[in-house]
Amino acid sequence: MADDADAPVYYVISDLHIGGDEQLGEIDFLDELLDFLERLETTDEDAELIINGDLFGLWEFTAIDGPAKFDVLTERYPELFEQLRATGDSVPITLLPGNHDNELAAYDEYVERLARYNVELVRSESVTRPVGDRTIHFEHGHQRDPNNRFEDFGNPYETPIGYHYNTHVTSRAGQLSDRGRYNWLKDVQAVTPTERVPRWLLSKYFYREMNPFLRYAAIPFLLLFNLSVVLAVMAGLDVAGVWTMPVETTDSVLAQLGLVGEAVHFLLVVNAAVAGVLLLAGVPIYFVVRDVGETVDRFGIFETDLTVDPEEPYEEAAREVFADRPETAIFCYGHTHRPGVNEVEGRLLVNSGTWLKRLHRRNVIAGVLPPVFYPSYQLCVVRIAADSDGVAVEYEEIQKTPPSGEEITLIERLLTLGREPTSELPDRSVVTDEVPDSASERVTDHSRA
Repeated sequence: MADDADAPVYYVISDLHIGGDEQLGEIDFLDELLDFLERLETTDEDAELIINGDLFGLWEFTAIDGPAKFDVLTERYPELFEQLRATGDSVPITLLPGNHDNELAAYDEYVERLARYNVELVRSESVTRPVGDRTIHFEHGHQRDPNNRFEDFGNPYETPIGYHYNTHVTSRAGQLSDRGRYNWLKDVQAVTPTERVPRWLLSKYFYREMNPFLRYAAIPFLLLFNLSVVLAVMAGLDVAGVWTMPVETTDSVLAQLGLVGEAVHFLLVVNAAVAGVLLLAGVPIYFVVRDVGETVDRFGIFETDLTVDPEEPYEEAAREVFADRPETAIFCYGHTHRPGVNEVEGRLLVNSGTWLKRLHRRNVIAGVLPPVFYPSYQLCVVRIAADSDGVAVEYEEIQKTPPSGEEITLIERLLTLGREPTSELPDRSVVTDEVPDSASERVTDHSRA
């Protein structure tokens, strides 16, 4: 591109999910969002802000319908809407509907009311924007997800599977969250994929809600369960007279430790006994469950999996767009809450991530204790602009203190020692200026400055 000094620059954010019943109405990142919008207001670039779907969590309002939800949003977050108005005076703001705010595409009133805050609502599944001689394709991405796809886009009465999950599970969690020992249940909206919800609930119950006496009584047994299974097998061999040496040696060593040895011996005996009982019951149960699973598979009862691959359907969609419109350099989407950049046939598939909390599952270092879900923020803005070599994609991280300090207990930290998650945003990537003739041409990656 010969001269990109005055070329357009696009800033992209998505999946903020602002709004919802009771506890879901809290915005953990409000200050950071206001700061970003304030900064964008004063830019001297030819910039446009693209909000790539799910700005609002309209699905999560269950007591009101239609545009009345917008009244609640403006009353609850006046400073946000005033900042949108101020930023929109300087920089165009374009909003695409997502699945959680699909209603935006259903009512003319939303277009008019958002326009008062200088936000242009585009009631379509996608938009394109020019950048030099190339174009960028923007869409939220839920139309590629069969659980959240609308056959009649913008129909407020269509309710895909995702709608029912959010109205019956997520919204209910927002209503009940503050009843717990700690206000954690509202974070169910951050659990992806949804199949992890049962394990997440078990984890939070065990580490947060369980009676402390029961929890601390169970931890030694659960932590030593794997060892207990070995001890149970050894004890069985000793009783049968097949191999007595391990038990005799252990008893001899513990006998020399006095009361400490007796306490350890008692704990090991109890653990081994319980483990033995579980082993005896678990073996037949395992085969029964396995046989039931095979039967269910034969009948195809659960052919529809709720988990949608976070990349595969979007790679396929990108290939279709690139084939239909070869000038397209970037396919940008959100929905899956996973920021990332992938090369597809010499072009880029870009995910704009989420501003919601993200949860990272970590198994404990030993035993059969529930996994720990570490929370983090990965607030980011995707910047797409002309580059001397083509079109550049950069991720700007919006700094926010991780919530793990107050949301992860000391026990959880100790049980996952050395397994704490680390998250990094993708490096800068560039799509070459030349439209590729084949998939053999590659994207140039540069490490961030």
